Amino acid sequence: MDNLISTVLNWVGIIVAGLFVLLLLKMTFFTVSNQTVKIIERFGKYKKTARAGLNIKIPLVDSVRATPSLQVLQHVVTVDTITKDKVSVKVAVAVQYQVIEGQEADAVYKLSNPEPQIETFVFDVVRSQVTTQTLDEVFNSKSDIANAVNNELTADMAAFGYRILRSPVTEIDPEASVKQAMNKINAAQREREAATAQGEAEKTLRVLQAEGQRDSDKLKGEGIALQRAEIVKGLTNSIEELKKSYPGASEEAIMNMLMMNQWLEALTAIGAKSGATTIFVPASPQGMTDFRQQIMEGLVGSVKGAAKS
Repeated sequence: MDNLISTVLNWVGIIVAGLFVLLLLKMTFFTVSNQTVKIIERFGKYKKTARAGLNIKIPLVDSVRATPSLQVLQHVVTVDTITKDKVSVKVAVAVQYQVIEGQEADAVYKLSNPEPQIETFVFDVVRSQVTTQTLDEVFNSKSDIANAVNNELTADMAAFGYRILRSPVTEIDPEASVKQAMNKINAAQREREAATAQGEAEKTLRVLQAEGQRDSDKLKGEGIALQRAEIVKGLTNSIEELKKSYPGASEEAIMNMLMMNQWLEALTAIGAKSGATTIFVPASPQGMTDFRQQIMEGLVGSVKGAAKS
């Protein structure tokens, strides 16, 4: 019986010792993930920075104070301020930062939380920039504001173990009444530009129409002049032919013959046309003479006009 109890106690001791060894091993060896480090303290004092992989510390002597991340972090800071022309505006700045490799201990011990410190610097820089500019100037100087914030943060945060990568201005948001006024101004400007464009288009169209009408009238006049000249030329040829056919006939008799022929052709054309209107012309010889005289005077005037053209 005593042997059994002794055996059991031995096994219990072995198990306890084994568990103690395992616990010591667990407390001695530890791993660190990628893009992180562990700050190791010995009796409350900074000892070392453990990097990614398997690491060793003294059990019950060394302890892990913090596990800062080396990844790029972003903190958006929104600043309420007033422009030079007394417009309330919100400026949003997205600050991208990360712990500087090799200065992880500074990031842990010098600054417990970087975001309030970043906000303080951003508030100071943005307000100093925006209050000296009008609202239009603020919109046009987004990059200048971002550069000023970045320069200030880079110099100040480096002392705390942080690197500032970028700090772009992501939004400039005036108060609602100002945005409504800006929308109305833009709408009015677009309407004015549209009206100007439409007026220019109508002006161009009218000019083109006038030029087209001018060219049309010119061509029409030239055509009439040429037509009259051809009529005179045709009459001249007809007179010459009649002179050859009737050597003893006077020019007046020949002209009477031509006019009578033209008169009969006109009556024939009018009578043959459906819905023609009746036209009364002189039928007596004396009337024909007057009619011929009037036509000749018109032809002579046409010839003179064509010659001048």
